[in-house]
Amino acid sequence: MITGYTENPTAPQPAADVPAAAASGAPASQAQQLADRLGLSWMPSLEDAKPNAQFVESIPISFARRHGVMGLDDIAEDRLPVAFSAAESWEILDVVARYLNRPVKPVVAPPEEITTAINNAYQQRQGQAQQFIDKLDRQDVLAEVGQLGQREDLLDVGTRAPVIKLVNLVLFEAVKLMASDVHIQPYEDRIAVRLRIDGVLADIFDLPKHLQEEIVSRIKVLSHMNIAEKRLAQDGRATVQVGQRHIDLRVSAIPTSLGERIVIRLLDKTAQLFALDQIGMQAGTLDKFLDLITVEHGLILVTGPTGSGKSTTMYAALQQINAKEKNILTLEDPIEYQLPGISQTQVSDRKGMTFASGLRSVLRQDPDIIMVGEIRDQETAVMAIQSALTGHLVFSSLHTNDAASAVTRLLDLGIEPYLVASSVVGVLAQRLVRRVCEHCAAPIDPNHADLRSLGIDPDHVDTSTMRRGAGCAVCRNTGYRRRIGLFELLTVDDSVQQLIQSRATASQVKHAAVAGGMKTLTDDGVEKMLAGRTTIEEVQRVVMRAEG
Repeated sequence: MITGYTENPTAPQPAADVPAAAASGAPASQAQQLADRLGLSWMPSLEDAKPNAQFVESIPISFARRHGVMGLDDIAEDRLPVAFSAAESWEILDVVARYLNRPVKPVVAPPEEITTAINNAYQQRQGQAQQFIDKLDRQDVLAEVGQLGQREDLLDVGTRAPVIKLVNLVLFEAVKLMASDVHIQPYEDRIAVRLRIDGVLADIFDLPKHLQEEIVSRIKVLSHMNIAEKRLAQDGRATVQVGQRHIDLRVSAIPTSLGERIVIRLLDKTAQLFALDQIGMQAGTLDKFLDLITVEHGLILVTGPTGSGKSTTMYAALQQINAKEKNILTLEDPIEYQLPGISQTQVSDRKGMTFASGLRSVLRQDPDIIMVGEIRDQETAVMAIQSALTGHLVFSSLHTNDAASAVTRLLDLGIEPYLVASSVVGVLAQRLVRRVCEHCAAPIDPNHADLRSLGIDPDHVDTSTMRRGAGCAVCRNTGYRRRIGLFELLTVDDSVQQLIQSRATASQVKHAAVAGGMKTLTDDGVEKMLAGRTTIEEVQRVVMRAEG
């Protein structure tokens, strides 16, 4: 049976710095003293109190348990009564209020009453997940599934064992919610299943601890791992099917003190690829990037952390310039999407097919355009630059915070400055922020302190088009739906080339590029925020982490 089910992908997460006392609460006598000290209502018993449906639907059980808070129903009260028992939970009430988008009325109750109320309220929800499994059982299914070496159809669970149904349910939910990753994390008393949706991890299921071995073994069988090996990290792959959609799984298992931890990356091979004008580039940046990708030769770098959309951008660029008279080859790890008319090669370090060795082979295939998934070492960097200098257009990616840092990263890899200056024609840094849900978007009056944190003078900008999602069924009460890119395009002109040759710092290169008209990631984020496409919080979360 599944417990603690929630469909909310960005619900509040437990704060790492909250003392353990916040979870267990204070003794009843201390809680009553707290109520007297704060002048709050004291509820010695919650036995007859009804849990608030919005609270249970939106707040993960892990958060409620950690902070010892529980929302209660009171039809005579405009504010939502939230019971707590420890002083450490006081600030958490503001988090709950902001997340639920409604004022709360703090009430104090004994910690054991709150714990019982939480368990009872969330226990009632376990039947929802079971009903979902039962619904899957009634699907009209035809193919055999669950056998080693066959593609797993997540809708075909009618005759499967309970653990197979359970794993299929988790994967089906991940696909349905468009998650990029599934985390199966063991705790002392449960197994937490978390999904990364729109770049943010969210608690989805709490599974019974006693099923841990069976669940891990099932995933290992599905991904062709050694189920007997529990002391070493393992990697595996699998393919599952949902209707006509084929989903590739990249599975990682590592041992922890509480059992093996699983992370599954989902790649939808049948997903529709984006065109360059669909990923969120502003018109000016798009025009400059289109000019860059149509040059005859040179190195174009796309930078950003894992999950920032680099592959999507490079795929969109290749689709834009793909033509019958062009010979385009790629080296990837992994191949995320199939591109018609383009020869794609999977690299594998274990098989001796690295990016560097693969690039040597690709150069013997008479290419016009080459995409190298990532520059990870000096050898690959040297090969990519040599390819660009010998008449090829080369795309590749790096992990750097901004566009200017990509140039200095190549220098740090031991590449001579004159080679970098003469080969790199442009660098595109990018991030992904969540988009405001169009179904529940509403105008807002922004906080001036938040605006100033992004370098904005509230008295000199038009904030009338700023919006925030109120939360609805379409966005699962998050206020966000899908993501949009933030971009920073550095064009290597004469002034930047001179700086590179003089081994200038990344900040000096960036300063010169901005003086020449480059929009930074922050600039792009602010423009999209002011236009109501994303929010202050998203720009702060993504850009400040990148540039801070």
